[in-house]
Amino acid sequence: MIDIMSGTDTDVVSSTKKGSKAGVVVGFLCLLALAAGGTYWVNSHSKPAGVVDPQTSEEAVRAADAQWSKAAAANDIEGTIAFYSDDALVMPPNGTMAKDKGAERKAWSEILAPGTNLSWTAGKIVSSKGGDMVYDVGIYTLITTPAKGKQTTDGGKYLAVWKKQADGKWKAVAASWNSDKALPGKVVKG
Repeated sequence: MIDIMSGTDTDVVSSTKKGSKAGVVVGFLCLLALAAGGTYWVNSHSKPAGVVDPQTSEEAVRAADAQWSKAAAANDIEGTIAFYSDDALVMPPNGTMAKDKGAERKAWSEILAPGTNLSWTAGKIVSSKGGDMVYDVGIYTLITTPAKGKQTTDGGKYLAVWKKQADGKWKAVAASWNSDKALPGKVVKG
């Protein structure tokens, strides 16, 4: 019999054989198995905190963005601004950057006035490698029907950056949009 720790052949009574090849091989194989098992465990159990599957993140943002569009289509100002994080930056066209809920509410109150119908559709949604940030690019349509006057239709594009919050919800941390229409007297080249 071989003593694995010392490499000694204990079957030989009359003489001690140090450094038996069998003992060294068995010891080496045990170390190799231990190292392989340890590496497997570390790799399978050491996902960095906060890392989320990017596809799962993209699907969650697509669903949140669709709900956000529904809130805006219902002219629900409070429901619309609820999709922004507390520290969001909102950059409406031809307006001042909104840096808090009060400024966001004011900006959306001007957009979601009576007689407006706003909707948008996400196009491209891309997650960061770690899945904690996602950007969303899409198109919007805004139809305005004033009490007196002619109905107008505007269409354009938007960009929103989403971040997963501590409570697990996805919120927009930055958003901007602008019209595809030219400013009066200007020509849009595309």
